[in-house]
Amino acid sequence: MAHLVESMAYAGRTPWHGLGNQLAAQQPLNVWMQEAGMDWEIRETPVRFISSEAGALGQISSFPDQKVLFRSDNQAPLSVVSNRFKVVQPRQILEFYRDLTERSGFELETAGVLKGGRKLWALARTGQTGSLAGNDQTNGYVLLATACDGTLATTAQFTSIRVVCNNTLAVALNGAGQAVKVRHNTTFDAQAVKKQLGISVSAWDDFMYRLKALSERRITRKTAEKVMRSVFTDVNYSSGDMLVKPNEHAMKKAMTLYDGSGRGAELPSAKNTAYGLLNAVTEFVDHERRARSTDNRLDSAWFGKGAQIKQRALSQTLELVA
Repeated sequence: MAHLVESMAYAGRTPWHGLGNQLAAQQPLNVWMQEAGMDWEIRETPVRFISSEAGALGQISSFPDQKVLFRSDNQAPLSVVSNRFKVVQPRQILEFYRDLTERSGFELETAGVLKGGRKLWALARTGQTGSLAGNDQTNGYVLLATACDGTLATTAQFTSIRVVCNNTLAVALNGAGQAVKVRHNTTFDAQAVKKQLGISVSAWDDFMYRLKALSERRITRKTAEKVMRSVFTDVNYSSGDMLVKPNEHAMKKAMTLYDGSGRGAELPSAKNTAYGLLNAVTEFVDHERRARSTDNRLDSAWFGKGAQIKQRALSQTLELVA
């Protein structure tokens, strides 16, 4: 099966998804652009169609309300969008980090292209870090991602990665994700986004304070099972009836991780704690959840269903320390 990842690069140790071309540290952005497969532009052209009613050869006409986006390097089509759609170029994703890496101590760690160019991202370590009992370390990152197929607004958000297991989790304050989203009918302004995001020590400190509270909240087996059932239950509405469908397989696997098979599950911060329960869910999503490929798992864990499951787990466990 073909990979969703068009190409990708990373610096430092192999990232949690295990994909990409390895780079030495402190590489300039032009090297990142090339090695991450982001050295091309998104171009646009009017939507055209051929009317067979105008004779044997037909008549070529334009549809003025929409346009086709395509790649400059191989002319591969990316999407059909409204004429109001504002494109964010691959270069802009990496340029977002220029002043952060050159003057603020950030380090790019991974960048790449998903779905043939329809989705783009870069991830940089902020230098912020925190440690819980048992030297359980978590590092802070800023993720910037966009899509040109209507599936994702341009999104900047704080993200954390637990070192012992490479689990990823969007940083949240008061149960809400710290993200800035720019819709594609609005021009992307990198400096305005950074200002709104508030890349600050206080946001990270607040997040680590909440993780510490989770690591100190000991829970019973009954509580753990109750939270897992809530996290892995999808609620659908059909003909006015609410259908509750717990994912028994996912619950069982995540509970196995919580019970000791997960990476870092035996650390004092995690064993029999709300923090351990949270990490069992994040490890399940990032490393164990069924996916057609590693690329699909990455896409889901950051932007799709997997990200929703992790945020639900964070919200449910934070309720235990409220």
